[in-house]
Amino acid sequence: MSQDLPEIRNDLKKLLRTQPLAVLSTQQDGQPYASLVAFACSDDLARLYFATIRSTRKFANIMKDSRVAMLIDSRSNAPADFQQATAVTATGKTAEVAPEERNGILALYLAKHPYLESFAQSPTCALCEVRVRTYFVCTRFQNVVEVHIK
Repeated sequence: MSQDLPEIRNDLKKLLRTQPLAVLSTQQDGQPYASLVAFACSDDLARLYFATIRSTRKFANIMKDSRVAMLIDSRSNAPADFQQATAVTATGKTAEVAPEERNGILALYLAKHPYLESFAQSPTCALCEVRVRTYFVCTRFQNVVEVHIK
């Protein structure tokens, strides 16, 4: 059964609001690198936010090449996941949040992850945003729908 775009967007928004972690994929010299990150999303789904220490490999990678992918899923690590789980890959470009926007975005991030307050407010921590171009929404293990963000 196919879903219409508003239903897909609603399901996507629910997944992004309820899942705390994502896998961030970066690259360096053509070599992929994956990192687990806590994330938050903007209401319009156009931005995903994560925090990282500036001395990390992931931060160095995004400073060299801003293209990233983030995987967010609803799996429970059970056989039923093959039919019931949803996996979303968000692709786009990332950058450190501008200083004048940091406080508002930090509040959004900490509303979802209050236990990361001391980490996120550390002077060595960068708050980053992914400007999402496309979400690839995979359901039932093989049904993929593209959601393009303008």
